[in-house]
Order: sequence, then structure tokens, then C-alpha cells
Amino acid sequence: MTDPAMRIDRFLWFARLVKTRGGAQEMAEAGTLRLDGRRIERSSAQVRVGSIIAFPLRGRVRVLRVEALPHRRGPAPEAAALYQELLTGPASSAEKPEI
Repeated sequence: MTDPAMRIDRFLWFARLVKTRGGAQEMAEAGTLRLDGRRIERSSAQVRVGSIIAFPLRGRVRVLRVEALPHRRGPAPEAAALYQELLTGPASSAEKPEI
């Protein structure tokens, strides 16, 4: 029996990391996502519990470990339990570099 898996675009949308599934598909197909160290260029790439996802989002790089696969797009607290942040950006949005 194989491990349960889910398309990366569905995971990103269910986990509320992007607002729309179409946006998640665009992100995947743009080639900016990394899944377990591999560059992803298709939205159908499979995510499993324990997978590491890295991607740029809103001016910073996010690195996440998948903790659970969702069954629905639930409320924010439920979505936050689906992953663990491994790499965080600045401590607050107030710490922006001066230009």
C-alpha cells in the first residue's frame, strides 16, 4: 500500500497558503516551488506527510514540512495545523530594510 498523497496545488489551497486553487496552479507551473529539494513545474506533483515545500510568498521564502493532508479547506486554525514552518522570515513586518 502506498502513502496517501495529494496534488500540491490542492494542498496549498486547502492549507490557505494561497487564496485560490488557480493561484496555486500558477505558482507551481511558474517553477518557483521546491518539493523535497526538487524544482516543481507542474501542479499535479504529489505531496505526502513529511514532504518539505519551499516557495517565495509575499516577499519572503517559506519552508514548510507537511504534517497532515487535509480533507477540506477548513478555517485558518485547522489549516495551520497541516504544516510546520521550518524557516521564518523577519520577526515582524516592521523590520523592513530601508532603501
